[in-house]
Amino acid sequence: MTDPRRAPEQVPEPSKKLIVALDVDSADAAREIVADLSGVVDTFKIGLQLFSAAGPAFVGELVESGSRVFLDLKFHDIPNTVAAAGIEAARLGVWMFNVHASGGSEMIKRTVGGVGEFCSKSNQRLPLIIGVSVLTSSDSETLREVGIGQSIDEQVIRLAQLAKKSGLDGVVASANEAKAIRNAVADRNFLLVTPGIRPFSATNDDQKRVMTPDAALSCGSDYLVIGRPIIAASDPRLAAAAILKEMNASRQ
Repeated sequence: MTDPRRAPEQVPEPSKKLIVALDVDSADAAREIVADLSGVVDTFKIGLQLFSAAGPAFVGELVESGSRVFLDLKFHDIPNTVAAAGIEAARLGVWMFNVHASGGSEMIKRTVGGVGEFCSKSNQRLPLIIGVSVLTSSDSETLREVGIGQSIDEQVIRLAQLAKKSGLDGVVASANEAKAIRNAVADRNFLLVTPGIRPFSATNDDQKRVMTPDAALSCGSDYLVIGRPIIAASDPRLAAAAILKEMNASRQ
């Protein structure tokens, strides 16, 4: 059932499926990128680097400008702390934020419940809340180092199922696991947000589990998070347009 405080997520056009990661070190640098992409992209990710540099004031500024903001701080702490942080993210008016699914069901449920109660009392739009599964910079060796004996696929599926059961709207996961998640979570409205996307012309940088835009959408990803191939390009607007063209290929 759709929450009345949240507008239904229609199947978005490619321009709405693209989330540009503002992985820069100042608000001024981020403003320049947003201005360059005006009319092409309206959804932006603010992660740890920019949030640490510019703080919640810049998040509010971007929201006020009409942009959709994915606040990518990957909350992971005791349940009360994460729930309180989630409420502050909702207060800022972000479109979406995330928590680590590995924080467990109590942490997730407390956050979903707290944010829902806050939005109901304040008559504020309910943000999407998604769970981080396994970082795209991780591989099987990374999991073994921290004592997880399962394969990447097994761990991602486990966390995706936990996220769904605990009330999250979706997960962050590599497109390599998208089909497996779709098979394991029988709800097409469960969102898959995919980082580690690289167009044909780009390098992988520090990502280990990557995929091209059209392939990721074909595998079942709903939203693609792309940073360096756009923001580090000599012409970010042209780079974004080229990626949107690749994304359109999946609709043919």
